[in-house]
Amino acid sequence: MTSEILVNVTPQETRVAVMEHGAVQELHIERTSSRGIVGNIYNGRVTRVLPGMQSAFVDIGLDRAAFLHLADIWRLRQSEDADKPIERLLYEGKNILVQVIKDSISTKGARLSTQVSIAGRMLVYLPQVSHIGISQRIEDETERKLLREKLKHLLLPGEKGGFIVRTMAEAASEQDLQTDIDYLYKLWHDIEEKSSTGMPGLLYQDLNLSHRVLRDFVDDGTARILVDSRETFQKMIVFARDYMANVTERVDHYAGERPLFDLYGVEDEIEKCLARRVNLKSGGYLIIDQTEALTTVDVNTGGFVGVRSFDDTIFKTNLEAAQVIARQLRLRNLGGIIIIDFIDMESAEHKNAVLTEFKKSLMKDRTRMTVNGFTALGLVEMTRKRTRESLAHILCETCPTCQGRSEVRTAQTMCYEILRELLRESRQFDAREFRILASQQVIDLFLDEESQSLAQLGDFIAKPISLQVEAAYTQEQYDVILM
Repeated sequence: MTSEILVNVTPQETRVAVMEHGAVQELHIERTSSRGIVGNIYNGRVTRVLPGMQSAFVDIGLDRAAFLHLADIWRLRQSEDADKPIERLLYEGKNILVQVIKDSISTKGARLSTQVSIAGRMLVYLPQVSHIGISQRIEDETERKLLREKLKHLLLPGEKGGFIVRTMAEAASEQDLQTDIDYLYKLWHDIEEKSSTGMPGLLYQDLNLSHRVLRDFVDDGTARILVDSRETFQKMIVFARDYMANVTERVDHYAGERPLFDLYGVEDEIEKCLARRVNLKSGGYLIIDQTEALTTVDVNTGGFVGVRSFDDTIFKTNLEAAQVIARQLRLRNLGGIIIIDFIDMESAEHKNAVLTEFKKSLMKDRTRMTVNGFTALGLVEMTRKRTRESLAHILCETCPTCQGRSEVRTAQTMCYEILRELLRESRQFDAREFRILASQQVIDLFLDEESQSLAQLGDFIAKPISLQVEAAYTQEQYDVILM
């Protein structure tokens, strides 16, 4: 499938959009001030061991300690150590080589692993193992066998470590593979040399987003890569010439007056990705809600009434929704547990068809996923590996008014709460006068519909009550001042 990759660069951030058939399929954003650390390798020092959680906190030289679980300790859990608890494998002050497998998300620190892997263009180097693996996406058995033999022939006898052959290596020449092997060996030797100091800190940083585009996103179906920064374009050309010469001619510099993302409608797509509601072409719609624990997707028929029968209308809506949901997961980079509530279908045949279409649409996704069938309640449960923050978490923050509830208490509710607070204050303090500071909406209600309630309370406590609008207050904020 032919695709285009758009790279928009400013001093503050780099944004990448992957386009297919004129529509945005993936969005990636990397900010200079908060660049992700997944793939980075650090010298770490254990600061605390938690036997109750079979985990440890590790200082890697960042502001927040990172998290290492027993299941992610590889080198320490060989044969004789397999059944040992974490407190017998690690101790406070122990130096340890670690790699980040998940960025810090919300209040959680970065997650670590002691198994190191370094990605190249064609291969992934595993310095601590000796086997050769082949990407599952390369399905042809003859090709898999040929690649394995080709790689074994190229490996140096004295070098340790194993490799995973990436999908991009399918039909790769021996020269391509040799270039990757030499590059990865050199990287690992540099890391080993730096790690000898033992001090917590960064040993290896993964490529920036503009270079990862060339390494991870470009394939035979990529028609061109458009870059709107001349400086970044030149750096990408140099990188491509060194590691992937066949890609060089597909990298172009965009020098048009109109912003690149505006020209291709990417800015509008980003705006849509931040909304809860996603409209379907048929007239139906999705409601996507992202919470701390999981993401829910609700499918609705909306204005779609169909032409044949009610069952047919539901089936067609669910089929379209299956395709759109798969795309939205990639666009929004939603991860963790995902629950999808398709419209209830009576026919087992229809359920199977929707599930098949959904899995087919998910095949375009590079991220590892598991999809379960329909539950007894008619829900589809799935997981999608979460390594970086979702698009919404990068671009947005919790609403200071509602604190993430998506709702605020009504002005009338606030009026009644203020009246109760006034009554409490009047019983505790002998003030000359009470003044209410609140938002315009609340004060307006006190002057109109709730004026009688306020007057009754003033008579009851036998003290004057005055009102003052505070423009900076949200609808839920107020103060009662004793005069």
